[in-house]
Amino acid sequence: YLETNSPVPLCSVKISECGDVCVSGHNSGPVFEEQPSSLIYPEGMPEGKVTLSCQARASPAAIYRWRVNGTEIAFAEDSHYTQVAGNLVINNPQNGRDGGSYQCLAINRCGTIVSRVANLKFGYLHDFPPESRSPQTVHEGAGTFLACQPPAHYPALSYRWFINEFPNFIQPEGGRWFVSQVTGNLYLANARANDTGNYFCFTTINMDISTKSIFSKAVQLTVYPNANPRKAAPNIRVRFPAETYALSGQTAQLECFAYGNPIPKIRWRKVDGILPPKVGASAEGPTLIIPELNFDDEGMYECEVYTSEGRETHQGRVSVQAQPEWLQVMSDSEVEISSELQWSCAAAGKPRPTIRWLRNGQPLTTQVKMSCGPLLALMCMCIVSLTIICVQDRVEVNNGRLRISNLALEDSGMYQCVAENKHGTVYSNAELRVQDATKITLAPSNADINQGENATLQCHASHDPTMDLTFTWFLNGVLLDLEEPNGHYRRLEGKETIGDLLIVNGQLSHAGTYTCTAQTVVDSAVASAKLVVRGPPGPPGGLLVTRNDDTSVELRWSHGYDNHSPIGKYVILGRSSQTHDWKRMRTDPANIEGNAESARVIDLRPWMDYEFQVIASNILGSGEPSMPSQPVRTKQAAPTVAPSGLGGGGGNRNELIITWTPMAREYQNGDGFGYILAFRKQGMPTWTVVRVPHVESSRYVYSNESLSAYCPFEVRIKAYNKKGEGPFSQIAVVHSAEEEPTVSPRRINATALTAFEIQVSWDPIQHLNINGVLRGYEIRYWRQHEREAAADRVRTAGLESMARVTGLRPNTLYHVTVLAYNSAGTGPPSPRTTVVTKKPPPNRPPGNISWKIVGSWVTVRWDHVKSMDNESAVLGYKVLYKHEGQSSLKILEKSKNSITLPLPKDSGYVVVEIRSWGDGGDGAAQEAIVSQDSGTGMMVQNSSGTSGSLCTSFLLFTSLVLIGSSGL
Repeated sequence: YLETNSPVPLCSVKISECGDVCVSGHNSGPVFEEQPSSLIYPEGMPEGKVTLSCQARASPAAIYRWRVNGTEIAFAEDSHYTQVAGNLVINNPQNGRDGGSYQCLAINRCGTIVSRVANLKFGYLHDFPPESRSPQTVHEGAGTFLACQPPAHYPALSYRWFINEFPNFIQPEGGRWFVSQVTGNLYLANARANDTGNYFCFTTINMDISTKSIFSKAVQLTVYPNANPRKAAPNIRVRFPAETYALSGQTAQLECFAYGNPIPKIRWRKVDGILPPKVGASAEGPTLIIPELNFDDEGMYECEVYTSEGRETHQGRVSVQAQPEWLQVMSDSEVEISSELQWSCAAAGKPRPTIRWLRNGQPLTTQVKMSCGPLLALMCMCIVSLTIICVQDRVEVNNGRLRISNLALEDSGMYQCVAENKHGTVYSNAELRVQDATKITLAPSNADINQGENATLQCHASHDPTMDLTFTWFLNGVLLDLEEPNGHYRRLEGKETIGDLLIVNGQLSHAGTYTCTAQTVVDSAVASAKLVVRGPPGPPGGLLVTRNDDTSVELRWSHGYDNHSPIGKYVILGRSSQTHDWKRMRTDPANIEGNAESARVIDLRPWMDYEFQVIASNILGSGEPSMPSQPVRTKQAAPTVAPSGLGGGGGNRNELIITWTPMAREYQNGDGFGYILAFRKQGMPTWTVVRVPHVESSRYVYSNESLSAYCPFEVRIKAYNKKGEGPFSQIAVVHSAEEEPTVSPRRINATALTAFEIQVSWDPIQHLNINGVLRGYEIRYWRQHEREAAADRVRTAGLESMARVTGLRPNTLYHVTVLAYNSAGTGPPSPRTTVVTKKPPPNRPPGNISWKIVGSWVTVRWDHVKSMDNESAVLGYKVLYKHEGQSSLKILEKSKNSITLPLPKDSGYVVVEIRSWGDGGDGAAQEAIVSQDSGTGMMVQNSSGTSGSLCTSFLLFTSLVLIGSSGL
């Protein structure tokens, strides 16, 4: 042993050749998941075994050692001990050999911890003596007791009594009987004649893994009858102690029983407080049961026994004590070399716990005795040469406070704070890791860039190699996100010890103080540098309007931040209340120098609300605009422009309507706004002048019975407001209202074109007779025997003197008349004329279509179509055809019933459509599809099919059968 007479705070063991070291972030010291528990084992149990559990979480995995009564167990020397994983197995336990206190040690490269103490004790219950017991007698009405006198035993017993034979147990209900669980004695408040019998004391012992019961020899009780038992006042024969100690959370039982006749009743009270409700019905029984004790239950308790013959009381104090319980525990710490560690532990308990400290399972005190023998070797996990470094005054142990200064790597390990009193012990574990300090080896340097350029800030560090190193960057104290996609900040890839920061496309907002932090789990180092970003100026401040008139304002501002480049000039932007977009304003002076702080904005509109902004520029560009000025309204002035859109016309008879576009707010120049109209007949010298006072007015109606239709007037307009009148507009010519034409077209002629269409022509009328502007002509037509009022109507647009009317019925007589019209309405109708539409075309398509291919040509033939009496004669045929893939049909007219057509050059087909035509129009169509490889073919009509009429240029298929044979 090494003995030190002077205080040696801590002896650090430098393990120079143990090989493995505890690596931060990868290894961790042991932490118990299962610890051994105290056990009572039945004495004499043959071939039994006891298992004490011990399992710890650790990296690398822990190895385990055991101590019994402070001495390490040598498993190789004692075969009745075996270790399974971390558990200790004791085979065939024996009282004299194996009883005692056991502790488990969990060990790995990071340190050692010891478990709580588990006490192995042996339980036993000897037999009652075989000798017979002396008989007892009692007179009826008197009290007595029978002594149990239990044999030697451990732990405590529970007691019951039975009479005459098993299991006729005494039932204590009614208050006459009581079995004390302290002494085992049976008490009888007053005897009765039928209580005579043989009584047996029945004891039971409960151990962790077994239970045992025995009973005594019989005690004969004889009760002498008494016809008139004497009354007796209560006499307490069972008294609870004057001082009872019990543990918090457990149950306290106070016994109190008395002799007496009649049977005494019992009630309990707490002298210095209120009896807790949790005692329940026991408050009126011989055993007061106080479950789940707490410190509020401490105090003086009183048992009162009473009858009609008297009363008696007994008092005793209950003191609640407690096992240690942590109020403050320590936690794992990772600190740098040469720093200081302070750990504190605090525990509650009664009596007050004492606190001691362990390091790697060994006591840590101000007087250290350290063995360099086998146990220390186990803690190292190897037997090598050891260097003992004992440094004075580095550690201070003060009950619940541990302070270690000038920490060294060898101080790393597992520490335990142990709080204990006579009722128990609790452990708090923590791991201490002492690491090399982290240092910045290459700090970032101040930098200066233009906006849009890149910058690199270097940061290199050294650190403890057993720990991971991370770099973080801060700008003006705010953590930067280096993982943001497309962000401005990027971490340059490289070694773990390099944390350089790349700033991409630097902006003004990126200027400031950058701090690099190199950090491990235990410490960190920082270094800072400033980045200057030169860019366009910041926004000017304090923009004010100092003076305004009708077309200009005076602005004043203060210089903004120049962002490290002198301001070269200013530009003023403005917008009115009628616009949303900012535009550059004209100023005086036209070019505003960079040292200016005021300027005049000119060419503004009177009586208009404006806002202004100022933008500063330097050689790097234009900055952000200033905050907008407060809105300012220019002063009022007379209008400077005339209203636009002057025109008119229309209306009712004898009216002149004048219209214009209302003036926009920006041209009104003041309130009290209105319009002044001047008009006169064309050629007259005198103007008629009227005022229209409302700004939103857009028309004026002048009525006069003497106004002739469509009479030209010269018209002009100007605006006015409270400040005066503006200029007149250019003169416009506006006509008075039109009237209906007074004449009708002449020489009306109607000609039938087809069965469904006629053509109407007429001589146009003279414009002097239409009381306005001729818009066109209206054709009215109706069938014979119909009223003219029901006539259909078609209008032409413009001055055409001929039009076609379609959609008529075939072979029908129509009446036709023509009228001129203008905006006022239609004039008188022309004399009517009549026309008869032609007969309809034949309703049958050409039949029996056949074709023959010769080379690249195909000749198609068909039968003539004969018209019926009510149909128009056939004058010829129309053939429509197209090649495969074409969208439009080509039209050929033939008078014969055959035609030769070219075939497509490829192997496509030709679509052929044939119909008759005549005066009545086009007849029904028939279609054939001819391919190059069809040779000679013929189409015949299916007996169930009918031919359809093709009214449009699209193909209408009929139900036909195509018959073709090559070479026919």
